[in-house]
Amino acid sequence: MGLISYFKISSPSKEKVAPENEEKTYKKLRNSTFWGATIAYSLFYVCRTSLSVMKQPLIDGGVLTAGELGVIGSALLIVYAFGKFTNGFVADYCNIRRFMGIGLLVSSLINLCICILGICFSAFELPKEVIFISMIFLWGANGWFQSMGSSPGVISLSRWFPKASRGTFYSIFAVSPYLGQFISFIVIAAVVASFGWQWGFLLAAVIGLAGSALVFFTVSDTPESKGLPPVQELSHEKQTSEDRKPVRLLQRNVLKHPAIWIIATSSAFVYICRYAVTDWGVLFLQKEKTFSLEAASGVIATAGLVGGLLGTLSAGWISDKLFRGNRAIPTLISGLAATAFLGIFLFTGGGRTVNIVWVALFQFFMGILYTIVAGLMALDIVPRKATGAAVGIVGISSYVGAAIQDLLSGYLIQESGNDFFTVSVFWIIAAFLATLLSVISWNKLRKKKTTE
Repeated sequence: MGLISYFKISSPSKEKVAPENEEKTYKKLRNSTFWGATIAYSLFYVCRTSLSVMKQPLIDGGVLTAGELGVIGSALLIVYAFGKFTNGFVADYCNIRRFMGIGLLVSSLINLCICILGICFSAFELPKEVIFISMIFLWGANGWFQSMGSSPGVISLSRWFPKASRGTFYSIFAVSPYLGQFISFIVIAAVVASFGWQWGFLLAAVIGLAGSALVFFTVSDTPESKGLPPVQELSHEKQTSEDRKPVRLLQRNVLKHPAIWIIATSSAFVYICRYAVTDWGVLFLQKEKTFSLEAASGVIATAGLVGGLLGTLSAGWISDKLFRGNRAIPTLISGLAATAFLGIFLFTGGGRTVNIVWVALFQFFMGILYTIVAGLMALDIVPRKATGAAVGIVGISSYVGAAIQDLLSGYLIQESGNDFFTVSVFWIIAAFLATLLSVISWNKLRKKKTTE
């Protein structure tokens, strides 16, 4: 079996499910696919946020500087951005179970390679330059395989769920990053504090391997591949002319649609401030507020899980039900609130509990903004069969923004002697611009369709 054949979308099964069993079988496979993809995607984040926990030990050990860590982090994000764009288009044609499972498998193995590299560094006193250059290439490669997670997960919603319930389930799927970050900032941080940074990468690899196995055991490609009718028929959804058009034509229409690109630009600013706290929050608390590694990781993990999870889960309901599909109002409110609480966190003191409150409030409102801008806005205007293309376009812009943030943040922190004032101003400006551009985007483009 060739590589293309292996990843190709599944053909309809010759064995059909009996009509009286269709509903039961559909719900069972749909739920298995949804929860398998959602949990697995959270474990993708463990294999990529592991580095965020280890920044202070790497700096204190003289292994890497803040600027070098910024370069390494941006390598992942830049490759991830282009990988997400490419793999978003490719995934529309692919078997999502195999595509997602292989991506997580290789990402896990890369974390394992960095663990081995770290052990060799300590045992044989390798030059620091070897670690720096090796981690740029390894972490950059990790970005490509990490980009094989999001698009299949979102595509699974299009293949298995009707449009009427997609927003709600997308909100649940979108909490995956917070679950993965929680595992990284609590479990992996404890291992790093006790045994060293090398073993944190080992644990991330083991967790990722478990997630890859989960994908292969729980995720199904399409209803048709399991002997079921298409999701439109199963959910009694009226088919449109777009459902009968070829994927390539629909993707081309999405690529040319100005709405997608403006939404993608606004999403880039969302990702700058979102990743600023994720990537540098632990180091910020250690340097500016003298927290220990465990305490700093606990603040970011707890606040991120509670605040981000609640905000992300509520985003679909708030915009769909409370504001009747108008994305502009919740975007404006959540964006301004996120900007305000980010500023309070960065420029006030306080102990562990106070900082958990500020970060949780920031993550709550940022979770709403992130879910609407980086997900629901794009899904509102694209056809079902081109979902991956929309994810890819928004993804490349978002992660180019995140990469610029990581690179520039590391440089600003290093040049200021580990002072965070300048970089804090940069993060707050990005949060405000994310809010402003998101509202402008929705107000101007909400009525446009990709087929115009």
